[in-house]
Amino acid sequence: MSIKNDNIEQTKRAALEVLLHNMHGPCDGLPRTAGWGYPEPYTRDLMISSLGILASGNQRLTSSLRHVLKTLARNQSQHGLIPSLVHDPEDVASSDTTPLFLLSVACFRMATGEVSFLEKTVQKAMTWMDYQSPSDRTIVAQQPTSDWRDEQWVLGFGLFVNTLVYSYLRFYGKHEKAHLLRDLMNRSTLTADVKHYHLQPGLAVPQKPYYALWSYKIHSSERFDLLGNSLAILSGIASSSRANAIISWVERECASMQKNGDLIGDLPPNFFPFIREPSPDWRPRDATYNLPGEYHNGGVWPFVCSFYIAALVAAGRQSLAKKKLEALTAIVRPTRTAKVAFGFNEWIRAQDGTPCGQDWQTWSAAMYLYATISVEQGETPFFSEIRSIKGSKSLRTPQ
Repeated sequence: MSIKNDNIEQTKRAALEVLLHNMHGPCDGLPRTAGWGYPEPYTRDLMISSLGILASGNQRLTSSLRHVLKTLARNQSQHGLIPSLVHDPEDVASSDTTPLFLLSVACFRMATGEVSFLEKTVQKAMTWMDYQSPSDRTIVAQQPTSDWRDEQWVLGFGLFVNTLVYSYLRFYGKHEKAHLLRDLMNRSTLTADVKHYHLQPGLAVPQKPYYALWSYKIHSSERFDLLGNSLAILSGIASSSRANAIISWVERECASMQKNGDLIGDLPPNFFPFIREPSPDWRPRDATYNLPGEYHNGGVWPFVCSFYIAALVAAGRQSLAKKKLEALTAIVRPTRTAKVAFGFNEWIRAQDGTPCGQDWQTWSAAMYLYATISVEQGETPFFSEIRSIKGSKSLRTPQ
């Protein structure tokens, strides 16, 4: 789709400026996570950012990413875990860093043609992930606050992490495992008032189009995870009909939130309905760190909205994707503290549009590029391959 929009072109240039500025930080010359607030090289942020970096084709950024991936390989644990900080092998316990690393290496291989890049590290990381499945059936489990949401409880089989697992399995040609995982995820969640005989719980929410935030045995959360559901669409876990049903549901819910004052603007929160007292999901820390409509409790995150825009492209909703890209272009401009033309802030308060996180956030800038490229090209770099091709163009691990 041709986008003749000076604001978008200007914002793309600004996003590239942010990434080049953040390319060298104080920790072993590795990239910083934000322009000023986060000097550390957080693994998950940089792995997610790799999608936009590789799609942009910028060689300086690609070389920097190569350095990041090689450093992670050197700091991989004995059993295969990828650390949470690129330069610190002692900073561990994250559930999403290892699958994100596998996803990023797969995309790096696809972009560069280096099909054996970091092969030993990849094999070791896959073995680690195999052991994260309590049922020994590919679907992986996690501990609370162990993924990107450090103030959000995700228990057992989390949607976001398992969409990453499905994606890398497809990229590496592990189609039998991917089929099994997709089948398990598309099964319904279980309920406490029915006796279940050795049934494997899934992540599909009964009578609703979207996937649950998490499930485990008879327990689950039906609150909506925008990032996980967007990745379910992007990767092809969701069928075409389910993908469009999810999107239509999101747009209806957002319209309702706009009417009741929970949401300003045209972009969805990362999580809703918000957790409020006296909900059993409310925790005392939320009053300080995770208020309704803020942070992980419903903040509007530009990088997550970029995934949603890409999911719209994947589902064939081009006009809506362009509309959302224009809205994203508007919200990445305001700053919280920095004196710059484009803030690329970390997250925005849902009720009033106030930027509340760190300015010049790496993943906000990188994923803006990915969303824009997706809308411009009418396809989603890397993910288009795994939705449409089973084998021939996947990055098979050399035997």
